Amino acid sequence: MTKSHLLGAEAERRALRYFLAKNYRLLEKNYRFQKAEVDLILLKEDVLVVVEVKARSTHYFGEAESFVSQKKIQLLVMAIDHYIQKNQLDVEVRFDVIAYHVNGTHWKQKHLKNAFYFF
Repeated sequence: MTKSHLLGAEAERRALRYFLAKNYRLLEKNYRFQKAEVDLILLKEDVLVVVEVKARSTHYFGEAESFVSQKKIQLLVMAIDHYIQKNQLDVEVRFDVIAYHVNGTHWKQKHLKNAFYFF
């Protein structure tokens, strides 16, 4: 695995621990549908929480959360629409981003609830 893949895998582990500690229930990890991959699908009460995890070791090109592109958002929405239909769910959906900035061994986390909306 490359350094960036290792960084991303550790960021996903940290994000999952964060949500589990806040009593979210994990439904899926790295859920794939067509070209889309959803990092985490969680349930908190009656809300399906879709989480995109981003990690960067430098701010040179921008904040980690700024790397969630419009195309990625469209893919996430498509995948979650499929997931909801396949599982016949009747839930509210929320899209969150967990962004990490890593400096050596120091991890700084930012949780953006309702990071984007899709109508």
